Amino acid sequence: MKKIIVVSLILSTWMLAGFFPPKVNSVIKSVDGKSATLGKAFPVNGMTGIVIHSFGKNLKAITAIATQTSPAKVKLEKGDLLEHDGLPTPKSLAVTGDRVIGGYLYSNVLVLAPNRETYEKITKSASRNWIHPDLFAAYLTREGDSRATKKNLAGFAKEAQVGLIYIVQKGQAVLLDPISGKVVGKKSFQATGSGAKYPFYNRFDKVGGGLFSLGSSKGDYYEEIGKIH
Repeated sequence: MKKIIVVSLILSTWMLAGFFPPKVNSVIKSVDGKSATLGKAFPVNGMTGIVIHSFGKNLKAITAIATQTSPAKVKLEKGDLLEHDGLPTPKSLAVTGDRVIGGYLYSNVLVLAPNRETYEKITKSASRNWIHPDLFAAYLTREGDSRATKKNLAGFAKEAQVGLIYIVQKGQAVLLDPISGKVVGKKSFQATGSGAKYPFYNRFDKVGGGLFSLGSSKGDYYEEIGKIH
């Protein structure tokens, strides 16, 4: 009986590890304008990472965001996660030999779940820096939005340094990279508890506010959450 339990725990841990894309250390192998080839591919397309350029004398900066479009091929965009006014502006977004970290900030995960029981089930399942949905709800209220969209998730992710959005849908859970807007993980998943709070579980009575807000506190969680991607 003990052997069965141990095997079950090992399998559960393996499946969970496979759901979250691991952080990858790579380098720029070649560059062609705003595209580049990596020395080591990210494990899944749609995954993003940062390009770190060395200016010498221990001066380094994030110069680009790399999004994998096909195995080992990435699209480069200006890296604006951090400003480096004191460093020279590179002539290109990346050069051969630049360091790349895939899954940068992927340990910081925002959870969008239907209820408290499901939220707690998720956050107890793995060791991550779980970002409470209250923070995102407060962001939406400040922005005058009442529901989650790819646009406001990307804005919140940049502000709060969130790497992944864990979204509970009907019968499954998905991981959304808010920078690329692509799903980078998916698995079967059943919510626990009863009921589903709209637009997602948080401890506020209502999400959305301000002069231009047209939001309502009433709606279907699963229907609305399915519109994100």
